[in-house]
Amino acid sequence: MTTILRPRDGAAKVVPIELFFDLVYVFAITQLSHLLLEHLGAAGAARTLLLTLAVWWAWMYATWTTNYLDPDHPTMRLTLAAMMLAGLSMAAALPEAFGPRALWFAASYVVLQVGRSLVVAVAARREPIGHTFRLILAWQVVSAVVWIAGALAGGTGQVVLWVAALLMEYVAPWHGYRMPFLGRATTAEWAIDGAHMAERCQLFVMLALGESVLVTGLTLAEGEHLSAATVAAFGVAFLTSVAMWWLYFDNSAEAAAERVAAADDTGRLGRSAYTYSHIPIVAGVIVAAVGDELAIAHPLGPVSAGTVLTVLGGPALFLAGHAVFQRVVFGGLPGGRLVAVAVLVLTGLLVLAAPSLVPPVALAVLAALVVGTVALRDTRPRTAARSA
Repeated sequence: MTTILRPRDGAAKVVPIELFFDLVYVFAITQLSHLLLEHLGAAGAARTLLLTLAVWWAWMYATWTTNYLDPDHPTMRLTLAAMMLAGLSMAAALPEAFGPRALWFAASYVVLQVGRSLVVAVAARREPIGHTFRLILAWQVVSAVVWIAGALAGGTGQVVLWVAALLMEYVAPWHGYRMPFLGRATTAEWAIDGAHMAERCQLFVMLALGESVLVTGLTLAEGEHLSAATVAAFGVAFLTSVAMWWLYFDNSAEAAAERVAAADDTGRLGRSAYTYSHIPIVAGVIVAAVGDELAIAHPLGPVSAGTVLTVLGGPALFLAGHAVFQRVVFGGLPGGRLVAVAVLVLTGLLVLAAPSLVPPVALAVLAALVVGTVALRDTRPRTAARSA
């Protein structure tokens, strides 16, 4: 009988059905960036963050699933197709998830999470990983009740209950999904294919960067007047996207994949390095995309708090996330990234104190210079090593 498990030989590759599955999340990322753009206040940012965490969690569990189970197995292909449908429904509800489509969003998310875990718990019931997924299923059934209750409550109750549901789900892996009468799992049972996990997360970062490029192009295309400042902001936004790509992919992505694959406890390191540490990286790219749109649309216009927090805050969040990622995988804190984050944060505070002195395009130039400098600084040691 053909096993549903993926071989644990370290040679797992991302297959076409996984790439097809990711298309849903291209749409979800676009929905999230537009949601933030339309609600740039504190409440809007907090709600967008909550929804971003939910979207990331749904995608991340799919990644862990296909790391263990063969996505080309007929059962898993059908499961991924059903997950795509639920994910597409969830993404469609994002703009009004805190309004008339709250129940739509919650129901789609619950079906996606619980449905997938149920299939895996049954399909892998005789395998060692089956125990972990039975625990995951139990936790997701409990959190599902809270998600649905929040959608029905509306208003402040919805926010409180949805935050509680997310906290339940995000904390559960840290204690091994401990449940009464079911026991708990350990990270030693979560041995992963490090190269596959790294490749999947690299692809999600690429999806987020793709949204940044898409926003940059569309904003320029839809502009009524192509002034020199508009074209300059467009070029700077593109360079910032290139710098973020360069920083993430040029050196650390491949080295981190090798480090995780060689770890004694791949499950523990993979959980910390990818499941959690990549959250600010992805969020930073999405926030930066919103900042790009604002800077291109109004390069010399007034600077609002939203403009400052997205144009400078997005790259700062990305750099901070990348610093945490490197700390988790390689140890030590990369000082260059911390200095860069400090520069962006301090500049933002100064601009907020006197917003009329600096136009959005100038903030975009600073962000590009800071991220670009860090990327080039990271490149130099490897280049020198190659020439030695």
